[in-house]
Amino acid sequence: MTVTAEGPLPSTPYDVAIVGAGVVGCAIARELALRPGLRIALVEAQDDVGQGTSKANTAILHTGFDATPGTLEARLVREGYERLGAYAARTGIPVERVGALLVAWDEEQLAALPRLAEKAGRNAYHDTVLLGPDALYAREPHLGPGALGALHVPGESVICPWTTTLAYATEAVRAGADLHLNTAVREVRRAPDGHRLTTGRGALHARHLVNAAGLHADTLDRALGHEDFTVTPRRGQLLVYDKLARPLVRHILLPVPTALGKGVLVAPTVYGNVLLGPTAEDLRDKRATGSTADGLAALREQGRRVLPALVDEEVTAVYAGLRAATGHEDYAIAAHPEQAYVTVGGIRSTGLTASLAIAAHVTGLLAAGGLDLGPVREPEPLTMPNLGEACPRPYQRPELIAADPEYGTLVCHCERVSRGEIRDALAATVPARSLEGLRRRTRARAGRCQGFYCGATVRELFERGRA
Repeated sequence: MTVTAEGPLPSTPYDVAIVGAGVVGCAIARELALRPGLRIALVEAQDDVGQGTSKANTAILHTGFDATPGTLEARLVREGYERLGAYAARTGIPVERVGALLVAWDEEQLAALPRLAEKAGRNAYHDTVLLGPDALYAREPHLGPGALGALHVPGESVICPWTTTLAYATEAVRAGADLHLNTAVREVRRAPDGHRLTTGRGALHARHLVNAAGLHADTLDRALGHEDFTVTPRRGQLLVYDKLARPLVRHILLPVPTALGKGVLVAPTVYGNVLLGPTAEDLRDKRATGSTADGLAALREQGRRVLPALVDEEVTAVYAGLRAATGHEDYAIAAHPEQAYVTVGGIRSTGLTASLAIAAHVTGLLAAGGLDLGPVREPEPLTMPNLGEACPRPYQRPELIAADPEYGTLVCHCERVSRGEIRDALAATVPARSLEGLRRRTRARAGRCQGFYCGATVRELFERGRA
C-alpha cells in the first residue's frame, strides 16, 4: 500500500513483518499480501529492494539438476523453476533458455558426468545428455582446446534478477503491503502480542515475524534465542564483458561442481553481455563487496582456458556479491510456532530460482503456527519493463513512440534507454531512489561507456524526477 523511507513507522501492529527485502523477502511479502485480510510489513535496512545478494548473483534460473537429492533446497528449486518460469512469462521478466554445458577437462571430471546425470534423474530432471568432444565443440566452437566431453542440461536459463525482485515488491505493495526502506532492525524482543522491532526509524510491532535477512539472518536468529546456523559471507567476484563478446558463447558453460559451489562459469546474460565468475572466497566481513586484483586475475586465468577469445574482449563492469554460506547442504528454513517466528536462512545462489516456492513454503509454516491466512486473491495484471536483448525495447516500438514521443528519445545510447523509461522508473510503485537503483531498473549508465556520455543527463533527469 505504501513505500516509505523516512519518518516514524505506523503504531498499529502488523500481522506479519518480513525482515529483508531481497528476492526471497519480497517473494514472501507478495505471497502474504495476496491475502486481503492480512496487514504485511516488509522491512529493509537499505534504500531499495534487492540491495544485498539479490543484486549481485549469476542470474541463472536453475533446473535443480545438481541439488542434493532429498533436501528441502532440491524440492523448492525444482518447484520454483516451474513457478518462476511461468511468472516471468506472465509479467515480462526476460528469460532466455540457453541451456548449460558442464565441461570436463580431465578424466576424473569426465568420469563424474554420468554420476551427475544420474543425480539429475534423482532430482526429477531427465533431460540431460552426455556429449563427446565432437558434439561439444560443434555446440561451442570457441571453447578452449582439450575438453573431453560435457553434460548438456537444456533447461538451464538466464534471467533478469533485478526485475524479478522488483516485480515481487511491486505486486506486494499494490496488494496492500507496506514497504519500509532505510529501516535497519537494531533489536527484536518478544511482546505480549508478538514481536517488537526497534529500528532506526522507531518501533514496529508484528504478531508474526519472518527472518529473511540474508547475510544477517544468523544475527536475528540469535536475538530470538536460536543457534542453528552461522552465516559465512562468501564473496563472488565477476567480470562483465561487452556485448561484442556475446557471439563467443551459446550456452552457460559450467565446470564440474566442487564442495565450494558451482565454480567459475562463463554465461551469456539477458542483457547481451557475457559473465565470467564468480570466485568463492569465505570472509568475515559481511560488507566486503569490493573486488580485488588477485581475484580478477584468477578469473581471467580460468576464463582463458574455457573461452580463450573472451579475455581479449572489453570488460564493461566488475562487481562482487556475498552469498550466505552456512556450511550446511540445505536451506536453514525453520518454524518456531511458540514464538510466531520463521527463519529463512542459508539461501544461497539458488534462492532466486526457488523464491516463489520458498514463499509458498513459508506461508504454510506461518499458517501451521497459527496465522489465519484467509482467502487468497489473484494479483492485478503486471507487466514489467523488459530489459532483455531478445525482446523489442521501447525505442524499437513505433506504436509506443507514436503514443508517447519520450520513448523515442534516447538518453543512454550504449543500452538504448529512453527518457520515457527513466521517467517511468522514477514514478513507479517502487521507484528508483538513487542513480544505482535507476541503473538496475533501466540499464542507464550500465553499458560500454559506464555513463561517461550520458551520466550528466541521467543525473539531471533523476534529480528532476525526484524533486
